[in-house]
Amino acid sequence: MSRSDLNNLFMKKISVIVIICLSFVFSLSVFAQTKTKKTTPKTKKTTAKVIPTPTPTPTVEITEPVTQPTPVTKKNERPDAPTVPQETELKKKNRNDDQTTNAKSEKVKLPYIYEFSQPNFVISHIIIEHDENGKGTVTFEKKESSGEAITDPIQISPAALERINKIFETLNFLASTEDYQSPTRDYGHLGNHTVTLRKDGKERTAKYNWSENKDAKALADEYRKVSEQFIWYFDMNISRENQPLESPSLVDKLDSIIKRNEISDPSQMLPYLKDLSNDERIPLLARNKTTKLIKEIEKKK
Repeated sequence: MSRSDLNNLFMKKISVIVIICLSFVFSLSVFAQTKTKKTTPKTKKTTAKVIPTPTPTPTVEITEPVTQPTPVTKKNERPDAPTVPQETELKKKNRNDDQTTNAKSEKVKLPYIYEFSQPNFVISHIIIEHDENGKGTVTFEKKESSGEAITDPIQISPAALERINKIFETLNFLASTEDYQSPTRDYGHLGNHTVTLRKDGKERTAKYNWSENKDAKALADEYRKVSEQFIWYFDMNISRENQPLESPSLVDKLDSIIKRNEISDPSQMLPYLKDLSNDERIPLLARNKTTKLIKEIEKKK
């Protein structure tokens, strides 16, 4: 065999190999295209399945208009709402008017009024108002309370009320025009007294801080004793409920002012003191001092 024949045979084999390779590559590409074609419809099917899933969204959109009627009901309720407070305000105004008229009428009914004022004292302001039977109120302000007034009910004892009425009769208070203020002595630093009496259609007010008239001085002293007694009640009630450790000092204070004859009627305090002596909320020391004070008052009585 010649060399040229060998070359031709070799070239044929190479061409066969090339054809086989090309056919193999072509078959791979065809297979890949057919695979992609088969897979794409699957994705379409999945997308077709996913497409129905947004169907609940329209239901949400449908529910939104359902909630719309709620603001409509609110709009209907709003015009009716203001009418309620208007009615309550009118009622409150009427009640306040009634209370003010009642308060005015009560002030007119109370014929005895005593007032004391001295801004630098511990108890800077006192007002005592009572009727012919001694029933009324005491209003006082303590310097430490920053001008806040405290009002408590009072019942002046018959013995103290009799002394007060006798002094008014001795002074001939309603008919007299005497100025009880001393012309030579002005003790305003000790406090100013104002006494008012309404009786038989007449009314008179006297103001003084020092008087040379013994009866006018005695009248201010009687009311000062009333204030001492009932303000002490108030302080002790606070101590029994909130500050029991202060009760022994308060009992000592009462003992000293009774000895100085600065309490309106010590015998009137006996029921309260007996209850205090059995109150286990306060220390034993205070109860023992109270028991001792009760015995002293009963001896004097």
